[in-house]
Amino acid sequence: MKKFSLTLLILGCITFLAACGSGSTEKVDKIKIGASPTPHAEILEHIKPELKKKGIDLEVVKFDDYVLPNKALDDGEIDANYFSTVPYFNLQKKENGYKFSNVGAIHLEPMGIYSHKIKKVSDISDGAKLIVSNVPSEWGRVLNIFVKNNLIKIKSGVAIDKATFEDITENPKNLVFEHSVDPTLLTSAYENNEGDLVAINSNFAYEKGLNPVKDSLMIEQNDSPYVNIVATKTSNKSNKDIKKIVEVLHEKKVQDWIEQEWGGSVVPVNE
Repeated sequence: MKKFSLTLLILGCITFLAACGSGSTEKVDKIKIGASPTPHAEILEHIKPELKKKGIDLEVVKFDDYVLPNKALDDGEIDANYFSTVPYFNLQKKENGYKFSNVGAIHLEPMGIYSHKIKKVSDISDGAKLIVSNVPSEWGRVLNIFVKNNLIKIKSGVAIDKATFEDITENPKNLVFEHSVDPTLLTSAYENNEGDLVAINSNFAYEKGLNPVKDSLMIEQNDSPYVNIVATKTSNKSNKDIKKIVEVLHEKKVQDWIEQEWGGSVVPVNE
């Protein structure tokens, strides 16, 4: 009888300890997001502690180009990505048949036009060559910078995110737009003085120590439609953890940190 009672006591203690242990262990969900190294991945790393409190273990997978993040998402290697602008996102869906959804606009990285030689817009010479990326969805934003600086005009009624170089109607300085360079090589083109002007995406500019606000000759205005978004598979767009991540990215304290960290050259949005 004593042995039986002792056995029950031991089993009871084990059950009690197990219950205590299970009660103190919180379930943590693992989410993998692909991102450009700067500023996207840095922003995600910044919010990791806050996400941990909300039960989300965020893994940031860095990509140095604009093709692989969407392939990885389509293949199920990551749960979401944070790197592309809305026009590029829409173009990639159309060209590749991706079943993706935009689940939140996070920030704008104003594109800059850089030059070693030219210090003022008025000093741009006749026949100056501008090097632009070979990504068609980027062309409209570059053209818009030149329109805003009264250097060219484009066809009336053409949406700026759809504009191409064939839509230029007036080009008084006979500017030459060279658009065959991969976006990852634009900073090299700038460093090697391959053109009089080079249009560089801000994330690549940051990686080379360029500040779009301080170092560019011309810069995109904040009313640009080229906001950077978090995207996921359409079948996963209602995922509660991804929604939480977007909510945290939209928190005022996070948006204030983004503005301070990049000195205004990364502009947070809340859409």
